Amino acid sequence: MSDLTHTARRTVLTIGAAALTGGAITACGGGGAEKASPGEPNDAAVQPVAPAPATPDAGAGDKTLTKKADVPVGGGKVFKEEKVVVTQPKAGTFKCFTAVCPHQGCLVNKVANGTIDCPCHDSKFAIADGAVTKGPATKGLAEKKITVAADGNISLA
Repeated sequence: MSDLTHTARRTVLTIGAAALTGGAITACGGGGAEKASPGEPNDAAVQPVAPAPATPDAGAGDKTLTKKADVPVGGGKVFKEEKVVVTQPKAGTFKCFTAVCPHQGCLVNKVANGTIDCPCHDSKFAIADGAVTKGPATKGLAEKKITVAADGNISLA
């Protein structure tokens, strides 16, 4: 074999090995995101949602979310499209919070046993003030302003 062919072949093999090694390292990397523990959904199964638009009139005041009678005392109701959750911690007291979990941006999916629950990593938030009652989330749900009309309609303020 000529010296030139031997050098070219060695260069090609070296570059190929480097490319394969780099690809394997990239595939094994976590990208800095938290890992789900066994039995928890992965990112492909439960996708985080984008935050609700910050425009002042995005659904504000002109659309009824629900009626007072539809929000159980000690419970609440999630509105996926509006990305909010309305709760009634005690009779006649209504609260509204963002439905986007601050942990990784997933949408909360239910209100049960006095908490607002996130399905991604099982964070739970108090229905009275949105505070974290069970992590991994470290920040509570942000409160949203609502209007409770005399006719019982609840809408975003």
